[in-house]
Amino acid sequence: MSARGWFLFACVSVLWGVPYFFIKVAVEELSAGFVAWSRVAMAALILLPIAYRRGALRGLDPRWLAAFALVEITIPFPMIAFGEEHLASSLAAILIAAVPLFVAGLALRFDRSERPTPTRLVGMLVGLAGVAALVGIDVSGSNAELVGALAILVAAFGYACGPMIVKRQFSQADPIGPIAGALGLASLFLLPAGIAGFPSEAPSGDAIASVFALGIVCTAIAFLFFFRLITEVGPGRATIITYVNPVVALALGVSILDENVTTGTVVGLLLILA
Repeated sequence: MSARGWFLFACVSVLWGVPYFFIKVAVEELSAGFVAWSRVAMAALILLPIAYRRGALRGLDPRWLAAFALVEITIPFPMIAFGEEHLASSLAAILIAAVPLFVAGLALRFDRSERPTPTRLVGMLVGLAGVAALVGIDVSGSNAELVGALAILVAAFGYACGPMIVKRQFSQADPIGPIAGALGLASLFLLPAGIAGFPSEAPSGDAIASVFALGIVCTAIAFLFFFRLITEVGPGRATIITYVNPVVALALGVSILDENVTTGTVVGLLLILA
């Protein structure tokens, strides 16, 4: 990877390492559907006018744009918010970290250049073990938790499909065009869920701040960096950020919430780095 690739990788790892905290705060008071719609609609309102003025929306295939909006945003965002209503965040992080393995599986059929070598495949499995050691596994075995886990896996599969569409269909486009267009379409797709989950009373300041952080930082800005990362290093390497996201979450917990560093933490970090 080039220096530019490493820089983009680091930026996206941070920008998408914090959303799970904000989602957890938001869904304590707001519905999963409303949280997903509001962050997407906010990001679309920010990026669409810029993309229109730059002419970045011209020439985009609407069918592939809709497909990207569905698999990368419309389906995963509410699935993750719903899953975190029923699932411990540690288990959610492990399940999301399966994204690179999904990419490897899809590459066997759709993209030869992304097929992992035996060494890379072993590396992916070692990294996944590192995520498990880092965050721990908190499983109660309840039906609600199983449903939540399934929702997270659906989101992970969508996250694996999205970058492959970007590489094949939008790699030469101005990133703000496909991202803004997909966010605009996704906000329309998610509108019924947003209306159905509209809060009956005013949420707290923490919940409102979390939604704004999700929309502006973790969606609008993060997607622009992620798009560049995919075109720079390919979807296989780009999705390895899902291994680093829990590390970012852990760093926030230690530095802000005074959480302890355990033996599992040290082992997990070493495995992920390996």
